[in-house]
Amino acid sequence: RRKVTLEDKRGHSESEKRESHSRTGSQGNAADMDTNNHTTHHLNQDPHPHPVHPQPRRPRGFAAAAIAAVASPDGSKGRKEREKEKERTKLRERHRRAITSRMLAGLRQYGNFPLPARADMNDVLAALARQAGWSVDADGTTYRASPPPSQIGAYPVRSAESPLSASSLKNCSTKAALDRQPSVLGIDESLSPASLDSVVVPDPDAKCDKYISSSPINSADCLEADQLMQGVQTGELVNNLSGSPYIPVYVMLATGVVNNFCQLIDPEGVRQELSLLKSLHVDGIIVDCWWGIVESWTPQKYEWMPSEVSSIILKVAMAFHEYGGNDSGVVLVSLPQWVLEIGKDNQDIFFTDREGRRNTECLSWGIDKERVLKGRTGIEVYFDFMRSFRAEFDDLFAEGLIAAVEIGLGASGELKYPSFSERNGWRYPGIGEFQCYDKYSQQNLLKAAKLRGHSFWGRGPDNAGHYNCRPHETGFFCERGDYDSYYGRFFLHWYAQSLIDHTDNILSLAALAFEETRIIVKIPTVYWWYKSRSHAAELTAGYCNPANQDGYSPVFEALKKHSVTVKFVCSGLQISCQENNEALADPEGLSWQVLNSAWDQGLAVAGQNAFPCFDREGFMRIVDTAKPRNDPDRRHFSFFAFQQTPNLVQRTLSFSELDYFIKCMHGEIPAEL
Repeated sequence: RRKVTLEDKRGHSESEKRESHSRTGSQGNAADMDTNNHTTHHLNQDPHPHPVHPQPRRPRGFAAAAIAAVASPDGSKGRKEREKEKERTKLRERHRRAITSRMLAGLRQYGNFPLPARADMNDVLAALARQAGWSVDADGTTYRASPPPSQIGAYPVRSAESPLSASSLKNCSTKAALDRQPSVLGIDESLSPASLDSVVVPDPDAKCDKYISSSPINSADCLEADQLMQGVQTGELVNNLSGSPYIPVYVMLATGVVNNFCQLIDPEGVRQELSLLKSLHVDGIIVDCWWGIVESWTPQKYEWMPSEVSSIILKVAMAFHEYGGNDSGVVLVSLPQWVLEIGKDNQDIFFTDREGRRNTECLSWGIDKERVLKGRTGIEVYFDFMRSFRAEFDDLFAEGLIAAVEIGLGASGELKYPSFSERNGWRYPGIGEFQCYDKYSQQNLLKAAKLRGHSFWGRGPDNAGHYNCRPHETGFFCERGDYDSYYGRFFLHWYAQSLIDHTDNILSLAALAFEETRIIVKIPTVYWWYKSRSHAAELTAGYCNPANQDGYSPVFEALKKHSVTVKFVCSGLQISCQENNEALADPEGLSWQVLNSAWDQGLAVAGQNAFPCFDREGFMRIVDTAKPRNDPDRRHFSFFAFQQTPNLVQRTLSFSELDYFIKCMHGEIPAEL
């Protein structure tokens, strides 16, 4: 009964509160209504009412600046100066970024530095430190790592006569060395990062166990800059190749061992030379299989090489081009006679320059799909030749004696146009001429121009000069020339794509003929005018590789589909300053671009010397190219094809140097430079 009473009292009090609140609200509403009525009555009585304006907003941004300029004209000049200074700061920043971008591009292209896409100076410093032999952790910790004994690279070795001694290291603490290090070194610019034992100074306040063991030899109290540089300069620079990757070496037999009737000229001399090469531990030989000799007189009637040669072949080159024919006195191997007979009636089967001069070095790629060779197309003729060779020497393929086949794809067996024809007057360092003026190539060019929507582009350039011109002497290859115009880009793309299409067609059939056998493709080295903007010589050879494009990656992408081995022709030449200035030549820069572009595509890379070598210096330049010293991925050639000189006396004199070269390539002995 007490509980019910309390609940009743609580409900009664709550109802009283609600009634009180409602009465208060009613009184407030009534008061508001009275106030509104009073205001309305007052406004009705005023004959001239004043409009109520909203409170003005404070001006901001440009409006505030304009008002302030009007209010204080003396301060406008200072603000204009500040705005100009901001614009100048932006321009300086853009200029700095442009310089940084070009530096990073050069390091990636020529120095093989694996820099990320958005690299900063920390990435550059880390890459340079690793290039010099230092170890850089992810957190930036940098320290000197001792290389393994078998590591390839050039390291300075301090001679015993160095002025550094134990007495000069007295009273030298590690802390003093770290504190005073920046004033110690004077860098000799003639030394590369790979050959200079640089000193990287850590932060003295950083706490890291790796720095505790730093040698006091770095102290400024103990070591002078000239002492350190003298120790490096008087030291012996050793390139230890012992334990380096094994690179097989194959020697190419001279072209004159077989005559035009496919007979050995000197069988006994060939046997003696092969015995001598075997004593040098050569891994095998390479012999050219000439289309002009094997199928010389009658279509599809093949006279293959003698068994004395074929039984020892390990690598064969399918040579679909002409050899010799100059004033050098070497043997001449022409195209098949029945092909030359067809060419008398239809000269457009050969490459043609703008003046109408025919080049019989190889067949034009315009007839790859034209039935102008006794009812067969160009690629059918090549395929029948390769298929016949495979059937003739099936037992050698089965035994593994023929390990690889090289396919000739252009002039000199290289993947290029015959743009540098000495028969037509070319001399080094001429830019060459475009070879696309036979009627079949012109038809393909006109067709491509119509598909592009510009039929008037279906012609070759008329201002590209002649064989021996310099780039600046032409309107097409000069600075800001037509090569970079809309028409120039279209033409160069078509010209290079014709080379790629020819390669793709031949390699597809070669894969059918040779099945699982390794296929090799030879890439030329066109290094003159490489430092010019247009790269004119490379453009006429079929590689669209001006300064603002990469002309080798599309070619290697096509080769990657067929899993071929790229054989790069190494110049092995030391370019003089005069030649560098006159021809803007850069063999090393071209080698770096070609090799890294092929390796980036995952292709195996081999090498071949472009000119015969007779001295150790030339051989060691080839070794440096075959085994890059500071490649972080330790990439190298898969094999090397050594081209001999036709002169027997010179070959005999260079056998000792060849023996040394082979041992260096095999990684058997250290090579002292």
